[in-house]
Amino acid sequence: MSMRGIAVSLCACLLLTGCASYLERTYSSVEPHSGKFWESEAAGTLRAENYQDIVNDLLLLIGRHTEQGTIRLYNFEDDVIVAETLEQATLEVQQETPMGAYAVEYITASSRSQRGYHEIALQIGYRRTADQIQAVVNATSTEALHTLLTDALAQGETELAVRIGYWGQDSRARVEEIVAQVREEAGLTQTPAWTVNYYPDQETAGLIEFLLAGEEAPPEDEGKNLAAET
Repeated sequence: MSMRGIAVSLCACLLLTGCASYLERTYSSVEPHSGKFWESEAAGTLRAENYQDIVNDLLLLIGRHTEQGTIRLYNFEDDVIVAETLEQATLEVQQETPMGAYAVEYITASSRSQRGYHEIALQIGYRRTADQIQAVVNATSTEALHTLLTDALAQGETELAVRIGYWGQDSRARVEEIVAQVREEAGLTQTPAWTVNYYPDQETAGLIEFLLAGEEAPPEDEGKNLAAET
């Protein structure tokens, strides 16, 4: 048999065996699990299979300023565990996440056991409007604040909320420097100091709110505020 014939025979053998899989290509897309997925048969209902899913679902609802929502919990067999998990998740979202700490006044949750899942009815109260939530700007670091604050002043804005991707040990000091610089450039050094609020707190801020008219911070924000001095 010629060398060409041998090569053809070998290729045929490969195609007839498990080695054929090496010649195939399959493609799949991977998306964040469950926190983005709505129940297909229940309009307006989210699903969750673990603790992190619940947190993600809550943040999704908050991002839409949803006041009433429903989550179906799977893989939670014990009503007590469901109650404890919900309490922990709602507290984490409200107290430890930037958007929750910024926007949410309270979260209540009630559970009803169904066959194969628990249905959770949520009520979310807000201290920020839907427009305020939608107006939050994303920035990779505090270095973007100079431009954002300057633009906000030029547009006559009285407040600015910025979600910060990276927060370092010197970031708070850098915020104060940028605020002082922008105020000096705008000739505002003799006006009341701006109020700067950090969420969830000054040490682990993920979202910063600037009140550019020197307004007093709302009472619920006590302990999270820092008046930017000039």
